[in-house]
Amino acid sequence: MQLPIDDRILECLSSSGLILSPSVIAINIDKSRDEVNRRLSTLTDEGYVERVKRGYYEISETGEQYLQGDSETSDGSE
Repeated sequence: MQLPIDDRILECLSSSGLILSPSVIAINIDKSRDEVNRRLSTLTDEGYVERVKRGYYEISETGEQYLQGDSETSDGSE
């Protein structure tokens, strides 16, 4: 993971168990919607988050594994 916000986004998606929009995530982690939206794009590209449909996201199996400590970071380091 690159930034602490990434962990917070994944934790929010994981703990809710729901499909969420960037706006809902932003409110819950006290960040701007734009900042969350940018990071969601990166997390989706890296496979940690899945885009369900335009504007709605859920955590992927890879994201869950990362939170459980079973996956390496996106840059290959631990």
